[in-house]
Amino acid sequence: MYLPAHFDESRKDVMHALIAGNPFGSLISHGKSGLDANHIPFELASNEGDLGVLHAHVARSNPLWQDVVDGDEVLVIFRAGDAYISPTWYPSKHEAHKQVPTWNYVVVHAHGRITIRDDEKYVRSVVARLTRTHEATEPQPWKMGDAPRDYIDTMLKSIVGLQIDITRLTGKSKLGQNKEARDIRGAGEALKARGNDRIGDAMLERAAEKE
Repeated sequence: MYLPAHFDESRKDVMHALIAGNPFGSLISHGKSGLDANHIPFELASNEGDLGVLHAHVARSNPLWQDVVDGDEVLVIFRAGDAYISPTWYPSKHEAHKQVPTWNYVVVHAHGRITIRDDEKYVRSVVARLTRTHEATEPQPWKMGDAPRDYIDTMLKSIVGLQIDITRLTGKSKLGQNKEARDIRGAGEALKARGNDRIGDAMLERAAEKE
């Protein structure tokens, strides 16, 4: 990933927070059949290993788990929003007319080594934790015990677990840090006016740091 110094986000805790808050990742692999991409939710165990461990599962009918072998290098991309930026949102554009469109975004790339976990205990624990996390805000959270045990047992047999030991984390926060504070703020306010609070708020935070 192209990473100019002013967009570099190297703090592990910040990158872990981004992954935890945006757990639906794009898993890029290069197995026997060539390049492949799968889009799946992950659980980050930040206390495992030096950089954390990602846990997930895929359908048994998905060829991924048979296409790779334990120890293969993979990449998982986590995105925390993006936005088109019009040059008309920069105050300086109206003075010197020296601005062009761009696209701002926040991402983390997690490089790691994959291990296939085709065992019921592992899969059950991953599904239970993912469910507990993402049902937490529901008025009546669904839990695995709400369904008949034989039904859950059958469903678990139809999926395979994935474990990815993270070996390298790269974060990029492209929010106009290479521009004047007033231009960052102008674009951030324009985004919020259009409903993109995620990138808009992030840009306003960067503007405040420069002011």
